[in-house]
Amino acid sequence: MKKRSKKDESSGADGAREELGMDENKLEELRELVDFLKANGIAEFDMERADLKVRIKFAGAGPSAADFALARQMFAGGGGASIPNLSTQPEAVASEPEEKLHEVKSPIVGTFYESPSPGSPAFVKVGDQVEVGQVLGIVEAMKLMNEIESDMAGEVVKRIAASGQPVEFGQPLFLIRPR
Repeated sequence: MKKRSKKDESSGADGAREELGMDENKLEELRELVDFLKANGIAEFDMERADLKVRIKFAGAGPSAADFALARQMFAGGGGASIPNLSTQPEAVASEPEEKLHEVKSPIVGTFYESPSPGSPAFVKVGDQVEVGQVLGIVEAMKLMNEIESDMAGEVVKRIAASGQPVEFGQPLFLIRPR
């Protein structure tokens, strides 16, 4: 085993590990988990143990204020160290009551597609009015294309899943504002 100098302990991964209160075993487990998730194309992962909470998200835009807050919360409890607020986004203020939107969820595990074939227009776009039974997208599972139909009439407010993204059973795909 390599002996560390004072300089090594205060810099790089060693310094971060000490600041976050993580031992070598936990850090190695985390590295293996990240490698496994990347190798299997898993875009999002949550894990909670008595001494550790982990949320990993690979796809989509950069980290949000909530992501930084979650990271601070996860690691601040472990070793008493705090992580500085890295967010440049203002905290959301809950001044308006939250609108009740209906989630259309994936009925199976598979890959979500927004159109019937590459280059084709999407089944629906944000702002479209949909009826019960109207096709919103497709989830491919084991080479079978499963149409995802709207179970509520209303306006498509948001498409949550990206086309080509792996989805889990029960994962929200669309948000619909009911009529």
